[in-house]
Amino acid sequence: MNADQSTTSRKPNLVYILADDMGVGDVACLDQRCAWATPRLDALAKDGMAFSDAHSSSAVCTPSRYSILTGRYAWRSWLKRGVTVGASAGLLDHGQTTMASMLHDAEYRTACIGKWHMGWEWACKKGQEIPLRDPLRNRYDGQSVDWIDFEQEIQDGPLAFGFDEYFGISASLDMPPYVYVEGNRPQTTPTSWGTAKDFFRQGPRQEDLLPHTVLGTLTERACDFIHQQGAQDDETSTGNTPFFLYLALTAPHTPIAPAPEFIGSSGVSSYGDLCQEVDYRVGQVCDALAANGLDENTLVIFTSDNGCSGKQAECDILEQRFAHYSSSHYRGYKSDIWDGGHRVPFIARWPEHIRASSSCSQPMGIFDIYATMADIIGHQLAPNEAVDSCSFYTALNGDGFERAADLVHHSIDGRFAIRSGPWKLCRCPGSGGWTLPDHLATEQGLPPIQLYHMDEDLGELNNHLDTNPELVQKLTQQLHQLVCNGSSRPGAASLNDPEIPLEQWEQVDWRAELPESMILDD
Repeated sequence: MNADQSTTSRKPNLVYILADDMGVGDVACLDQRCAWATPRLDALAKDGMAFSDAHSSSAVCTPSRYSILTGRYAWRSWLKRGVTVGASAGLLDHGQTTMASMLHDAEYRTACIGKWHMGWEWACKKGQEIPLRDPLRNRYDGQSVDWIDFEQEIQDGPLAFGFDEYFGISASLDMPPYVYVEGNRPQTTPTSWGTAKDFFRQGPRQEDLLPHTVLGTLTERACDFIHQQGAQDDETSTGNTPFFLYLALTAPHTPIAPAPEFIGSSGVSSYGDLCQEVDYRVGQVCDALAANGLDENTLVIFTSDNGCSGKQAECDILEQRFAHYSSSHYRGYKSDIWDGGHRVPFIARWPEHIRASSSCSQPMGIFDIYATMADIIGHQLAPNEAVDSCSFYTALNGDGFERAADLVHHSIDGRFAIRSGPWKLCRCPGSGGWTLPDHLATEQGLPPIQLYHMDEDLGELNNHLDTNPELVQKLTQQLHQLVCNGSSRPGAASLNDPEIPLEQWEQVDWRAELPESMILDD
């Protein structure tokens, strides 16, 4: 960090826009083969910086969101695989430091709008019990929502973790209950029913919450928050009160339901139409910033929580008929350990600091924003804070960037990979997710380890396992250290949550392969 960076007189605003299941190939400026236009995202990149090697911490929703807000890999918590659902209890522990709480303590106004998907404690109807508690984790893991009392406040929601304001839904737009929560309270007791045809999963629905209206509603709320910040600054003598807006969109995740004015807009598919609506909504947020004179000193980030969901987006048809590749040049889709599961679009615009039409090709994580914002405002991270987040502030200033720790990737099945320089080691025989070969890869006799040179083999097709055993051993040990140390940031000290001992953690199957002298004291 340069000497003047921590003493800047004006702390920047932060608007972090997170798309849901949007592939790196679904943004026109990031892949020339994109079959639809994304003019607002293209403009964002033209005015700022595009990152070509950005990764979510996981190939699915919940763990990626956890990492963004905590700067910590989600598998350090009780969530070793999969995601939470709409009625799940909270993944964040009481007292957990988040990016929101860090910025709140730095006198930022903080707002979360959109999809939470990290669980919270719904109130239970009197005389009923919360069903299907997992005895190991004591967490709700089912789909029933009949027990929820919508007249009572939720607990352990966004307001408990540093946000001043919240408006949104508990999980994905295909997970009941379908009800807006404002602050700590559901807006209403749902009296309508969301059908499987409309939402993919059926369940109780707030009357005015429809699949094609949610994206617009969330964006309107986000713009209202921005207008409020502009109005409040006009009323003060300094006009320097910064804000953090975390806008977690619900699209282009299922249900694939674009607003009526976007139906047919792409000329390709409903998924393409929905991607164009996402682009438009990002533009509305940028317009709100400009209208309030807030755009120059606002760092706007656009990214996605994981790759495109291949089946739901009908990517096979997109590829065959339109030569559109949602995962761009990369193998796999959402859920997978291959790059198509976790390599995501990432665009940053901050006119006061980022050179227009610039780029960064270094590997980074979308959860590195925590350490980056700490760097920008001069906050010294505590030893156990944001232990997996590394600042990329120097990249924003055009001074280059090399991540201080190897990236760890994670699939929906909880399988691991590590990226070290050009090399990527996958500790599973197949995709680790939904793409074939999936969990049956072992039965098919496929190698239990995959080693790829990403500079030469973006498609992860040429396994170097047999020709480079020493590197396999080295990367396995590095992965073991990152998993067991409780931290990947140099100098940080932390512990993984102790609920599942390492020897009971089935996905950490490389332990037995390491010589005893190389195994850390867990």
